[in-house]
Amino acid sequence: MESSAKTMQIYPIGVVDRHGGSIQVCVEEPYRAGLKALDTFSHVIVFWWAERYDEPEARQALVVPLPYAEGHEAGVFACRAPVRPNLIMTTVCKILSVDEHNGTVHIANIDAFGGTPVIDLKPYFPVVDRVQDARISSYLVGWPEWMPDDGIGLIEGEE
Repeated sequence: MESSAKTMQIYPIGVVDRHGGSIQVCVEEPYRAGLKALDTFSHVIVFWWAERYDEPEARQALVVPLPYAEGHEAGVFACRAPVRPNLIMTTVCKILSVDEHNGTVHIANIDAFGGTPVIDLKPYFPVVDRVQDARISSYLVGWPEWMPDDGIGLIEGEE
């Protein structure tokens, strides 16, 4: 099979900041105007780069054991593992506040470490970001139907 791979460039727009129970996305100054009207949404999808796994072996992993489903493994395109060909991760986050001037988006929770590069933000649109009659794998049975208000991500001090 011949690869049609192209080189693409992705630039971080900011970082995840975790301090004293507060979590925020700190957006760099050149990108802050992009926060205009984000505060009119309840949730934001944070696209982040799993830089702690940015090594050749992690980027070659295609099948991984599932830490949340003991005894199961899945292809990286069928799970949310941070090891994958491209280390792009997403988390839907509840917005607590937005400060366009200072470039901060305070969020309820995220499953990314402090200092993690953020590569994009998109508002959560129910019309395109959820579906009716979604089906999940049997190894996820028992998970909550909806995201808890405090998320299911990292807890302060787990870093």
